[in-house]
Amino acid sequence: MAKTDWEIPSNLQPNAADYAFDLDLALRSVVGLRANVPADAFTANTLGTERVGNGVVIRDTGLVLTIGYLITEAETIWLITHDGRAVPGTPLAFDQITGFGLVQALGRLGVPAMELGDSDSLDLGAEVVLAAGGGREHAVETKVVGRQEFAGYWEYLLDNAIFTSPAHPFWSGAALIGRDGKLLGTGSLILQQGDGKRRMDMNMIVPIAYLKPVLDQLLAHGRQPQPPRPWLGLYALENDGGLVVGGVSDRGPAAQAGVQQGDRILGIGDEEVTELGALWRKLWASGPAGSPVLLRLSRDGKAMAVRMTSTDRTSLFRAPRLH
Repeated sequence: MAKTDWEIPSNLQPNAADYAFDLDLALRSVVGLRANVPADAFTANTLGTERVGNGVVIRDTGLVLTIGYLITEAETIWLITHDGRAVPGTPLAFDQITGFGLVQALGRLGVPAMELGDSDSLDLGAEVVLAAGGGREHAVETKVVGRQEFAGYWEYLLDNAIFTSPAHPFWSGAALIGRDGKLLGTGSLILQQGDGKRRMDMNMIVPIAYLKPVLDQLLAHGRQPQPPRPWLGLYALENDGGLVVGGVSDRGPAAQAGVQQGDRILGIGDEEVTELGALWRKLWASGPAGSPVLLRLSRDGKAMAVRMTSTDRTSLFRAPRLH
């Protein structure tokens, strides 16, 4: 990603004089990332075949941390340094639980590794930097505006996500850097809060605290070694004090069982659910992938029960190409 492609407005960029560490040196650890995915890959329709984002070098061996959806089923990966050099990479891991992805550079990046910081101690109002690859012109000085649970419609949940504002426009895999120059998290999403008159754009950040206990396992196995979570291929949304099916994956158990867009979700098994986080927790408590799931729905005002067998989402992914 060339530095001339885009720039953050100068008033939003961090000022190196405000930091006790060498800001420009730290920003060299952040690289651009380009991934190409085959058109017949499972995630091609939802995530695209050409994915552009960022990563941060966390070990001198060329290990790069990014957000996992950028590299899922990737056939080729290129890492772009601050001075425009392109180095090939290969995917090592995509953790479905945290959302992190790991890439190994296949050539010399020639940039420093960024030390992992303490995201648990990050308080509301803390000033931080959210940086994409390309130096200070691609970095935003921002603040922590929230620490709370985040539930994603795609069967994803974080207990203690980080939210920052102003938002970075190219947030995918961006590095959240603390006042001590250490890595605090990885950019995942952009969210909007408020109405048309007063709207706040925020980035949702996956805290680095989720990586530390599982990093060695991801490097050894490509995933956390516990049994894979059950997956239904169900896109659920909170609506009018309850949950509604926003869509289903064509190849998922929910679609095969006849679940339809617009169905209202009443519960799993004998337990009622009205919040997205509770839905995913109860689903994952039903057993590992391959376990039976009873989903209670309402369609056109009529209650119904749908039985299905969950699956491992990663079993539908293309295997990574060996280099």
